[in-house]
Amino acid sequence: MSKKKNALGRGLSAIFRNSDTDITSSNSRENSNSVGTISEILIADIQTNPFQPRNKFNEDGIRELASSIEELGVIQPITVRKLGCDKYQLISGERRLKASHIAGLTKIPTFIRIANDQQMLEMALVENIQRKDLNPIEISLGFKRLINECNLTQEACGKRIGKNRSTVTNFLRLLKLPEEIQLGLQQSRISMGHARALVSIPEKKKQLNIYYDAIANGFSVREIEQIVKTFAKHNYKRISKGTKINQPLPFFQQRKIHELSNYFDRDIELKRTKKGKGKLIIPFISDKDFANICSLIKLNP
Repeated sequence: MSKKKNALGRGLSAIFRNSDTDITSSNSRENSNSVGTISEILIADIQTNPFQPRNKFNEDGIRELASSIEELGVIQPITVRKLGCDKYQLISGERRLKASHIAGLTKIPTFIRIANDQQMLEMALVENIQRKDLNPIEISLGFKRLINECNLTQEACGKRIGKNRSTVTNFLRLLKLPEEIQLGLQQSRISMGHARALVSIPEKKKQLNIYYDAIANGFSVREIEQIVKTFAKHNYKRISKGTKINQPLPFFQQRKIHELSNYFDRDIELKRTKKGKGKLIIPFISDKDFANICSLIKLNP
């Protein structure tokens, strides 16, 4: 009894298994002619990468690239895999593809290689992580996707990118920070060094208090590290009322205010002029509370 013919409409998986069109294995008959070579391919025959992790492109940057392509052409080929029937799928180089289309090109220099779906995803993620314009949070999210979606260990992830496992670990730890701090890191309000110091604090409220004071007072990474060490076992109460203050306090005064606040168990306020003059305010709520303050500073009420 003869076997039934396979039905039509099986999608891309059927194309990939077809020995006449498959370019996901070294047995493909197309390999000897196209794999590993650079060819001029019609832009209309290239599909975008469904695994592209980057969904936002700088339109001004693409137009600038298009102008450059009009003058000099496409200097670096894009990379694709063959789907069959003169159809290709983009692996990397979407900016170049978009810019070439804007520049009015109909063909683009293309490197064709072997890649299955898993490899497509890995290559797209790796290329995205290696971009120079990423902020630390975008890199961290890229590492997370590479690990989760490609079933990689942190060590294997590092090898894909050419980084040590400890580097991957440090980036992933940033995703444990509160959203406000992650946003500040994305907007370059703090640096990677500031964030690494803050992530070592287990309490979210303390992280945020130090973060906002750091922005208001322009604390350096070393100063943040000192604050984290000093208040490791103590509460840290935020002094700045917003992300900016009129006259930032010197670091040593900022630290003393927090030490006094913890010592007296209340919010201590320090007001200071540009010339260094100021006043220290210790609030109290009753005569008994005032007496307690005096006893703490060894004065008779």
